[in-house]
Amino acid sequence: MPASSPAPSAPSIVASIPARLDEARARIERALAAAGRPANAVTLTVVTKTQTPAAVAEAIAAGARTFGENRVQEARARWGEGGLPLPDGGELRLIGALQSNKAVAAVALFDVIETLDRDGLVEALVAAGQKVGRAPRVLVQINTGAEPQKAGVLPGEADGLIARARGAGLAVEGLMCIPPAEEAAGPHFALLARIAARNGLSVLSMGMSADFETAVRFGATHVRLGSGLFGPRA
Repeated sequence: MPASSPAPSAPSIVASIPARLDEARARIERALAAAGRPANAVTLTVVTKTQTPAAVAEAIAAGARTFGENRVQEARARWGEGGLPLPDGGELRLIGALQSNKAVAAVALFDVIETLDRDGLVEALVAAGQKVGRAPRVLVQINTGAEPQKAGVLPGEADGLIARARGAGLAVEGLMCIPPAEEAAGPHFALLARIAARNGLSVLSMGMSADFETAVRFGATHVRLGSGLFGPRA
């Protein structure tokens, strides 16, 4: 009797960063095709927090152009003066919680701030934009699971915050969420998509290394991958 074919295995943790990037891109495109969505409809945000300059440079050499950072100071050390230059066409996105007193530094450094979640930060970002002379592009972070330890505006309060941010002059491009780790991600992604649709927003930053294909199925335009590209963090 012929031997059975071996089951496909997960990528080795010793795979190179370029190989992981290629695999992630291929998986995104397969998920898009399965969902009946156009090719190249999702931007891969490479989460570079805690990574070494050598690892980030390897990702850049492999074609990465969009990068996510959690902390303003860490990002400034990595990408600011004396750090790595963003590649041509590159974009830097803040994906971690932002303190109002760091709004000026964030607006000066980041192309997009994905974590607007309260009225006080609306005011701080407007003032920072005026001081820096650069209008910040923002996403509103939704706490879809109403988790007390997690940042983000509650779903029932999202429409009001979006309206107030727009009224203050902020360029609200879309929404971001991080579903509860112990729950199925799909319903949370569906909720984010509904909030975006009723507010006329087209950008959905949702899905990480463990669930980005599900996020693509529910309409993600940006997925955020860190450990899936660089391997487990030390």
